[in-house]
Amino acid sequence: MISPALGGAFHIEAIHPLVDGGRFPVKRIVGEPIEVEADIYRDGHDIIAAALLWRREVDRDWQRVPMQHDVNDRWHGQFVPCQLGRHLYAIEAWTDQFATWRHGFELKLNAGQDVSLDALEGAELLSRTAASDQVGAVIQRQCQLFLESGDYQALLAPELMAAMALAQPRPDLTRSPALPLMVDRPRARAGAWYEMVPRSQGRTPGQHGTFRDCIARLPDIAAMGFDVLYLTPIHPIGRTNRKGRNNALAAAPGDPGSFYAIGSAEGGHDAVHPELGTIEDFRALVAACRTVNLEVALDIAVQCSPDHPWLRQHPNWFRRRPDGSMRFAENPPKKYEDIVNPDFACDDAGSLWNALRDVLLFWVAEGVSIFRIDNPHTKPFRFWEWLIREVQLRHPDVIFLAEAFTRPKLMKGLAKLGFTQSYTYFTWRVQKWEIEQYLRELTGVPERDFFRPNFFVNTPDILPFHLQSGEPWVFKARLALAATLSASYGIYNGFELLEHRPIPGREEYLDSEKYEIKVRDWDQPGHLKSYIRDLNQARRRHPALLQTNDLRFVEINDEHVIGFIKRSLDGRNTVGVAIALSGEVHDVWFPLGDTLVEVGGELKPPVAVENLITGERLPVQWGGLQLRIDPARDPALLFQCLA
Repeated sequence: MISPALGGAFHIEAIHPLVDGGRFPVKRIVGEPIEVEADIYRDGHDIIAAALLWRREVDRDWQRVPMQHDVNDRWHGQFVPCQLGRHLYAIEAWTDQFATWRHGFELKLNAGQDVSLDALEGAELLSRTAASDQVGAVIQRQCQLFLESGDYQALLAPELMAAMALAQPRPDLTRSPALPLMVDRPRARAGAWYEMVPRSQGRTPGQHGTFRDCIARLPDIAAMGFDVLYLTPIHPIGRTNRKGRNNALAAAPGDPGSFYAIGSAEGGHDAVHPELGTIEDFRALVAACRTVNLEVALDIAVQCSPDHPWLRQHPNWFRRRPDGSMRFAENPPKKYEDIVNPDFACDDAGSLWNALRDVLLFWVAEGVSIFRIDNPHTKPFRFWEWLIREVQLRHPDVIFLAEAFTRPKLMKGLAKLGFTQSYTYFTWRVQKWEIEQYLRELTGVPERDFFRPNFFVNTPDILPFHLQSGEPWVFKARLALAATLSASYGIYNGFELLEHRPIPGREEYLDSEKYEIKVRDWDQPGHLKSYIRDLNQARRRHPALLQTNDLRFVEINDEHVIGFIKRSLDGRNTVGVAIALSGEVHDVWFPLGDTLVEVGGELKPPVAVENLITGERLPVQWGGLQLRIDPARDPALLFQCLA
């Protein structure tokens, strides 16, 4: 990384992990080892030493561990960050002068050559080394012992070698640039999300739901095994240009409007819709979630209704057309007359940025540490990089999910600049080959070091064509794919009830609750709640399913059955998965290949598997398994490999 022409004696290059040459942070989880590799070399044959350094960005002092040489000038080291937040890491290299001398001395000594002058050179190295305490005492003692006795062995003592490695001068010390690292909490990597529209959680038709109604639903949601309760916007809704049912331009009396038209006389992004309750009621919901091990995630949409207080308080934050009218949001040919967007290029952009930051800090103070950001790709990159940094420097546990269904490089760009997790194209990947191809992309280098996928099977905006038949096996298969391929996944409420009525010819829900209040019977016949529960319980029991990157697809001779094997980060848990992608019965051979299972510190081939749902055990024969998948019962088979 530092050229000798710039004063460094060493080349330190091909560092891994690294994102865009260190422009953006690598992402890792607190308390887990981080492996760092690099090519380190210099001219000549002198012996090299190297160290891996790390610290929190806000700290001054570095921590360091020695790096080990592998082959062909490749070095590796590891460290374990114990705190959340932004970190830096770097590599130092230097010539180990005493080790170089010792190596040459021993070669000559073993060859029977005269080494008396070489011994004096070694003693001179000791005398030039200034050290205190025990290290200095060892160096001084061994030097004195040689000078008094002439015994070469005094210069070859192992304790002297260790002492000199710590204390000797390092005049050619070369350090790589400090490279960024974001250390997140475990929820950043893995979690099961349940998306809920708060106003639709009531029990009385036509009546607006409340936060108290949401609290009443928590036992049901927690029983399904979810980790995150994700709420669509909870703010006051504007009345100007309010949308009606099915996105009608004119709202009928009593229509609640779109919850994405944020802001009214009752308040803006830091207020709650009066019909949902008060801020105290929201706090009660957050507290109730904690008691059932759920975290609250809030939907943040950086947009306003024409009635938002900011339009009155800060009119210069918004753009007007030549005739003086307000420019409403649009994505031609789509129009959003009930929404206006702030102008990030306005003369007072600094105040706008600070106000949006303060909105997030307000909700953090109310107990929210996860934010799903709506359409971040339509706002400036530099704003998001600044905003996420501003929040995480104060609250390093905050997680940001980017809701950006857009061009692949743009989605990856958002992940690089700070978004903790990202929506993906999984929603539209249905064929075996395209699922495998997409997962290889997401789990490859460099994506695996900065892009954390969150597989949503549906959203309020997206009812994929493959769900529109309403066939239970399809819903189960998509759920199983999302929950097992990705460490993080999510469903939008109503999925568990097999809701599937589309606007004809479109991937959108008919009678979308974005524009109306729905009341459901959450226990209606045919629901998938027990199926969801079983999958989420299997995920919690098997850490192999709570990571995404260690994923290997297996060759199954059926284009409508996908199979893969995942292994936990510590190597102690190995899980195989086979999922049918069509509705007929499938008889397939699942090859385990070179799969190994750790038992007592040893790696052994599996001798049996245990079904994660039923507990049934099957022996491994001829290196694999003969499986029958009947999608009418269950399109997915999950099993743990046993040795």
